[in-house]
Amino acid sequence: MPDELKNQDMELIFALDIGTRSIIGVAGRVVDERLEVLAIEKEEHGKRAMIDGQIEDIDQVAKVARRVTSRLEAKLGCRLQRVCVAAAGRALRTEKGHFALDLPDVTRIDSDLISHLESGAVSDAESRLSESGLESPQRRFYLVGYTVSGYLLDRYPLTTLKGHTGQQLEADVVATFLPSEVVESLYAVMEAAGLEVASLTLEPIAALNAVIPADLRLLNLVLCDIGAGTSDIAVCRDGAVVGYTMATIAGDEITERLMQHYLINFATAERMKMELDSPTITYRDVLGLEQSIPGQQVREALLGAAKTLAGEIAQRVVGINGAPPSAMFLAGGGSKLAGLRELVAQALEMDEKRVALAGNNYDVSAFSKEYDLNDPEYATPLGIAVSAGLGLISDSYRILLNGQPAKLFRSGTLTVLDLLMMNGYTSADLLGRTGRSLNITVDGQRMTFRGQSATPCVLLLNGKETTPSAVVYAGDAIEFTPAVPGPSAERQVQDLLGSDFPGGVLVNGNPVRLDYQLCSGDRVITTETPIPLEEEVLPEQAEEDVPAPEALPESTGDEESAVSEPAPAPAAENLSAPDGETAAPRPPLCVYLNGAPLVLPGKPDGAPYYLMDLLDRSGIDFGTLDGPVELRVNGEEGAFSQELRNHDNILIRREARYAASDLPE
Repeated sequence: MPDELKNQDMELIFALDIGTRSIIGVAGRVVDERLEVLAIEKEEHGKRAMIDGQIEDIDQVAKVARRVTSRLEAKLGCRLQRVCVAAAGRALRTEKGHFALDLPDVTRIDSDLISHLESGAVSDAESRLSESGLESPQRRFYLVGYTVSGYLLDRYPLTTLKGHTGQQLEADVVATFLPSEVVESLYAVMEAAGLEVASLTLEPIAALNAVIPADLRLLNLVLCDIGAGTSDIAVCRDGAVVGYTMATIAGDEITERLMQHYLINFATAERMKMELDSPTITYRDVLGLEQSIPGQQVREALLGAAKTLAGEIAQRVVGINGAPPSAMFLAGGGSKLAGLRELVAQALEMDEKRVALAGNNYDVSAFSKEYDLNDPEYATPLGIAVSAGLGLISDSYRILLNGQPAKLFRSGTLTVLDLLMMNGYTSADLLGRTGRSLNITVDGQRMTFRGQSATPCVLLLNGKETTPSAVVYAGDAIEFTPAVPGPSAERQVQDLLGSDFPGGVLVNGNPVRLDYQLCSGDRVITTETPIPLEEEVLPEQAEEDVPAPEALPESTGDEESAVSEPAPAPAAENLSAPDGETAAPRPPLCVYLNGAPLVLPGKPDGAPYYLMDLLDRSGIDFGTLDGPVELRVNGEEGAFSQELRNHDNILIRREARYAASDLPE
């Protein structure tokens, strides 16, 4: 693609419908509260990369998504970066939630109060999901959308609360959840395609927003979006969406029936399915024989499979609605199967005129000067774009991270740390790492030069410094600047001995210059007389030229913590103090770390100690850390940049719920 293409502006809506059989891309802009569709592209998967709406082959699906995106970019003349998507309803779970909010005084209701109210109702739905036993440590469910089924203001029902005044608020919601693997695979595809997810909703919610306008939801209406792998169902009545469900029987079952009956491959069966209204259908079977049969004969061959599909849809509709609806819309590519509309009506014992193909109501929310949108297959892609463009996605849980909507999988209480990790940050970004220490031996005296401390991260919640365990709520804004690892300790020989040292220096038995850069583990030996660099001296010879070092004390494992700068080497009286390190340090700092006393030598530059300085002394391996860390100072929650005082009681440990997972069963 030419590099001169401009980037996608904020007003351009780009949606991808990742279907079992194909991917459809839609791009448009909002004009007078309707989406003007500027471009549409579609491509089928080259192989069966998805099954029943679940992504199986991430790379294959990403390649198709990238090709669809590239063709749209060519039409629009801009580079598409932000995409709106919807998750399929496979393994969909719905729960109802209720929440009441009693205000101290009569108050005008604004968006913040409504978000608080809806958040409470969604949390109630989540708790019901947990109590159902469906969610477990091995399988987590993510909230992917919800719809408000009703508000009460001082016990009076309203369709909206904003701008009203009252004291007692109530909300009922229908929240939808999907297994984590369904949602995460969708994000993985978008990342592999080079796209950033701008919004996520559920496919039946998206299709509903395209097919059934809000002013029609006072009626008892049902939408069934029949794709290749799943049939997603949404039910409306009394002005609200009251439930969602799905069936894993859909268009693929019809295709597979044709494959078995006529001994043909999948692509041929798909084509024949689209030609059922033709007088004659010609095909080549797997034996290579060309056949021609009447279209009516193919329809009769499919009748059993089509009745099964219609019966499953009818059973699901009655199960969630309690009875046949007043009217029903069929959407999705599978809805175009000849005769299916009539079979669904029969299965529900409804008048055939009350079951219609979707498309007639698209013009309420979308239009196009170039494309005929009256196609039931466009329900989901148009719905995704319309939902995002017209603000129809329930986004009370939208949280900003560094000014952009965060990738957000909500499952129970959400902390700052949870959100950061969902968006690609790691514990190292939060905690930082002190630079590597330099451990050497000079004439038998061990010396440790500590690396510099990391530059602390900056973590703000709504403009104020916060901790990783802080809980985030609807509409919160997080600003995060990752910690920068501290530089590793570096020393040259002349930093230890002085640039005018007159004697000789051996490092690991070899003569070196005074500007030699020391490495951890180096063994330095000084001599009173210079040693020519071209003269190689073996370690055994070097040891004979200098007094034997005093026996080193037995290692306690705390040497690195206890030694911050080298002490004078007793075996070499001509060792001079390193240049630039003669400034008077602060007095030692005495604290308790995880219950044990710790004496911290004063920093040479007089700088204070911060909580971050003790992370590498906590015994936690931050390189392999896979859960949050508890930080406390004197019983209170601590921040990385918190300055330490004498006698502070510091706790740095993995949170109990994560540490327990490490214990043997």
